[in-house]
Amino acid sequence: MTGHDHAQTGHDHAHGHDAGHDAGHDHGSGGHSHGVGPDADRRWLAMALGLIGAFMAVEVVIGVMAHSLALISDAAHMLTDAVSIVLALIAMRLAARPARGGFTFGLKRAEILSAQANGLTLLLLAVWLAYEAVRRLLDPPPVEGGLVLVTALAGIVVNVAAAWCISRANRSSLAVEGAYQHILNDLFAFIGTAVAGLIVLTTGFVQADAIATLVVVLLMVKAGYGLVRESGRIFLEAAPAHVDPDAVGDRLVGHPPVTEVHDLHIWTITSGQAALSAHVLVESAGDCHAVRRDLERMLAAQYGITHTTLQVDHVQDALLSVGRAGEDPADPHCAESHGPVHRQGPHDH
Repeated sequence: MTGHDHAQTGHDHAHGHDAGHDAGHDHGSGGHSHGVGPDADRRWLAMALGLIGAFMAVEVVIGVMAHSLALISDAAHMLTDAVSIVLALIAMRLAARPARGGFTFGLKRAEILSAQANGLTLLLLAVWLAYEAVRRLLDPPPVEGGLVLVTALAGIVVNVAAAWCISRANRSSLAVEGAYQHILNDLFAFIGTAVAGLIVLTTGFVQADAIATLVVVLLMVKAGYGLVRESGRIFLEAAPAHVDPDAVGDRLVGHPPVTEVHDLHIWTITSGQAALSAHVLVESAGDCHAVRRDLERMLAAQYGITHTTLQVDHVQDALLSVGRAGEDPADPHCAESHGPVHRQGPHDH
């Protein structure tokens, strides 16, 4: 068990901090999986882009000829597919650049910008298509069901091939996953459009075209919201969704001879690369360097966090530093901005 309160220390120095920094911060070396693939990934994405671009041009022409909003909406969705792949390719190039100058993490968050742009374009496009679909439900134009059906079936084949290409790339990248979600949603949309074309062809119910468009809109909203939410969490420095900071703090403080953990921060630099920093206090007889190494190994093994900065001090050194800063170390409310404090109880050893 650990107690939770709020406290601040003014201590800024660490035993073993530089070693922890060097061990945890790889600055672009191969020790971390950053979620972006090498040239092989770019080749698969480029193949998918070629398939989508060629079919999109054909679909726009046929959609206008057939007076089908469902085909035009599919073509518009394919345009966002193409843009998402282009953004993913650009993000890969930027993320591969080494850290330099003021960009100490490099440009790894370029892929998160790409994912957020993908999500926003999906949401905005969904609004326009929903408006057009409702308008056509109220005043449906004539639709060439045969053309819609044949084109949609061809679109299914193209999207299956494009989705397979992107599935071969590294989908741990949020940018690549965004492109994959675009194409997967487009595949489902083409299936709906094919059904609509068949209904129009066999029954003459032209509103089926607009209804298929609304189905596409729902898929776009779902995918767009997911991308915006996940990229937003990263920009807001939230902990990875699968990591509970309180549980991590309790796990750290449960490691003898640790007595307290505070200033604990967990965030995501880019897809698949979580980072952690914390101030760890140990008993007077504890070995700060050994504790830091043990905690780093535990964080890597249990939580997949390999980018760590642990400031490890003996508890009496930290209290002396707080005293020199003019604060009362016994006051748990000297400053509450640093979050919860994890302390070890007497029965936790």
